[in-house]
Amino acid sequence: MSQTEIRSVLVPITDAELLLPNASIAEIVGYSRPEPIEQAPAWLLGNILWHGWQVPVVSFGMLIEQEASEDREGARICITKALTSNERMPYIGILAQGFPRLVTVTESSLSEVPDSSIHMATAGKAIIGDREAWIPELDRVGQLVAHAAFGTLPLAGV
Repeated sequence: MSQTEIRSVLVPITDAELLLPNASIAEIVGYSRPEPIEQAPAWLLGNILWHGWQVPVVSFGMLIEQEASEDREGARICITKALTSNERMPYIGILAQGFPRLVTVTESSLSEVPDSSIHMATAGKAIIGDREAWIPELDRVGQLVAHAAFGTLPLAGV
């Protein structure tokens, strides 16, 4: 029996990586300084203009409280599709420290790191091959960003 393969992307962030489905990535762009959002938390770096959309940019390391700040020198922005059904925010940018790398994930190449979910924005950590990576809860990240950026999508049940 053949294993199901999921094309995925390892996105480098400060001192870690994120594992995202390849289908959730719209584009990787060079870093441009986001326009600040008034009264936003530090992890929400601001908005960039991308293909006519105002895209909020997130420092994932800061969001999950693993980093106090992230270097912007040589950074990229990984534009991901937002999983929330908010027409004002179909995309979210994630600050990346370099170029993401394509990987193929199978059941045998992936193992969970037990008790690793430290923040509501993560599903936990996994080991893919010889690398450890955070698995973000993209729908929850979208809710947190929408709430912080626009004051929408109340976080009931979070």
